[in-house]
Amino acid sequence: MARVAFIGLGAMGYPMAGHLANKGHDVTVFNRTLATAQRWAQEYSGRVAQTPAQAAQDAEFVLCCVGNDDDLRAVTVGEQGAFSTIAAGSVFIDHTTASAQVARELGAAAQERGFAFLDAPVSGGQLGAQNGVLTIMVGGDAGAYQRAEPILECYARMQRLMGDVGSGQLTKMVNQICIGGLLQGLSEALHFAQSAGLDAEAAMEVISKGAAQSWQLENRYKTMLADEFDFGFAVQWMRKDFSIVFDEARRNGARLPVTALVDQFYADVEAMGGARWDTSSLIARLQKNKQ
Repeated sequence: MARVAFIGLGAMGYPMAGHLANKGHDVTVFNRTLATAQRWAQEYSGRVAQTPAQAAQDAEFVLCCVGNDDDLRAVTVGEQGAFSTIAAGSVFIDHTTASAQVARELGAAAQERGFAFLDAPVSGGQLGAQNGVLTIMVGGDAGAYQRAEPILECYARMQRLMGDVGSGQLTKMVNQICIGGLLQGLSEALHFAQSAGLDAEAAMEVISKGAAQSWQLENRYKTMLADEFDFGFAVQWMRKDFSIVFDEARRNGARLPVTALVDQFYADVEAMGGARWDTSSLIARLQKNKQ
């Protein structure tokens, strides 16, 4: 079993770190809110560090799942950051959904210090983290990835090395582009079915067995029809991810007209008070505009 540090115990990091402990790894955690780290340590019999630097000291693998680029820089190269103590030869695995630019920046800093850096954003949401069935998209050195595979397997059902550092984040951007378009299409389909007087639930049951099938359809249409959105991946976080996508698209020249439109629709949902609603709440905007 490995000595592991986990930095960031939010909705995703808390259960991910728990899976590592349950698999027998020696886990030390750091979280900005100390009470959360203490609660985790009591639940999983782990240790609590006072700083990211303390957490990373002597760890073979240091994992991280925080909010954004600035948070990531703070816990890595900031004051008392993990990069100040992580040992040469160790592997830093970043599960934050962040920019490819910061991944490359931290990858270069890690190389200078003699340890490996993998950018490894995840998909599957809080439920996927709790059930240990996340999908992980990884960028970095193939040798470091092979060493990290047994760690990632503790909470993943699918993982793949996509290329050099930054490739994991680029693949997560592809994921978010797909989800935004799918949810808008699903929202319009449900809205149309209701407007046409159809049994929308029956319609979804039928088309879910054909070419329209998707994870979003099968897992979200019932809650969308019930106007239930107080769960899942928040609209404000999707808009954060979209801002990363748009920054990267400006660099690589990709045209994303549908994604830009969906982002505007999410801004409307935020204006309705739905910043913390699940991303499937796009349908609420259509229903409101019909009234």
